[in-house]
Amino acid sequence: MQMKRAVITGMGAMTPLALTIEETWQKLVAGESGIDEITLFDTTDHKTKIAGEVKGFNPEDYMDSKEARHMDRFCQLAVAAAGEAVKDAELMSMPQLDIERVAVIVGSGIGGMLTFTEESRKLFERGPRRISPFFIPMMISDIAAGQISMRYGFRGPNYATTSACASSANALADAWRIIQRGESDVVIAGGAEATINELGVGGFNALKALSTRNEEPQKASRPFDQERDGFVMGEGSGMLIIESLEHALQRNAKIYGELAGAGLSADAYHVTMPAPEGYGAQLAMKRCLVNANIQPEEVQYINAHGTSTPANDKNETIAIRKVFGAHADALSVNSTKSMLGHLLGASGVIEAAVILLSMRDGILHPTVNQEIPDPECDLDYIPNKAQKREINISLSNSFGFGGHNACLCLRRFES
Repeated sequence: MQMKRAVITGMGAMTPLALTIEETWQKLVAGESGIDEITLFDTTDHKTKIAGEVKGFNPEDYMDSKEARHMDRFCQLAVAAAGEAVKDAELMSMPQLDIERVAVIVGSGIGGMLTFTEESRKLFERGPRRISPFFIPMMISDIAAGQISMRYGFRGPNYATTSACASSANALADAWRIIQRGESDVVIAGGAEATINELGVGGFNALKALSTRNEEPQKASRPFDQERDGFVMGEGSGMLIIESLEHALQRNAKIYGELAGAGLSADAYHVTMPAPEGYGAQLAMKRCLVNANIQPEEVQYINAHGTSTPANDKNETIAIRKVFGAHADALSVNSTKSMLGHLLGASGVIEAAVILLSMRDGILHPTVNQEIPDPECDLDYIPNKAQKREINISLSNSFGFGGHNACLCLRRFES
């Protein structure tokens, strides 16, 4: 069976910088940070008081008030981002769209944490009879994919991927395979996360994973910098419309680029710490290159996982050097998380969208807050200022607690 090619024809995002992918992109290029003091809950008793919140988001701008009341914030963000992507791809204006061959895959590392927290509070303060009948369908991670399919009537494969911070990258990897095998013509794939509340921040603080640079919110996320002290939590959603090349050409769709391959692996090492020398990350990148039929020397740019934690940044740097050898010095590497914070399960898809826009515009956004070089992180991280560069082939790395690793290959579309 001849494998089909997968191309991207639409994008949407809700991020700490903006409520569209294009505005988010322009602010990333300008080096703006979306990280600030937390407003979504009282942080008085918390060590971390900063995060990347989605600002100005009103769910009723994207759905009616009844629908909004019956969705957790992560699901509201997913539906909003999907709406932008569907509109961008002009998918619903296609006169003969086969809705039985449109799939929806939405990853989330945690799902409806805000709903879980609120309903738990009701249980312990007021008893089980006060629990909302919508508690379970609002909380479960797969509900975002379900809500999007119901909104448009899409009847293809429909499910969630949950692999912590690799969740949406896994969703894109699954979409690539589904398109390759010809099981669907179109896949709406992405991720959503909304965990900025007492339980989410408190839980990651207990792990000592979060930055506590509260006095300088916009300087707190500093991937690969020697003074990094943990990641900054973010929230948001990103969605891509992924189609078979044949289907996209048939309807004369605009094409942002090609999803050329994916590689997955497990660290099989530790619950939260990366494997020594990023061994699992090495496997994911190597497998991605093989699956995309790409030689290491052809890769020009890597959008790194780049969380701003001491262990991840060091091990990811080592992994890139192990995979690319001398060519690593020719690579451009950046971290979108330096400005958005870590959107957990939604990070991978937004970073894939950033790569597509980088290729379109011939520019790479900076990794901000590069002030004191870390001798153990010695690649070209595009420090503090965007760089013009024509990019044809790129990788995107996503790694998650539990040892989940995903690497995606995106390339400039060539017919």
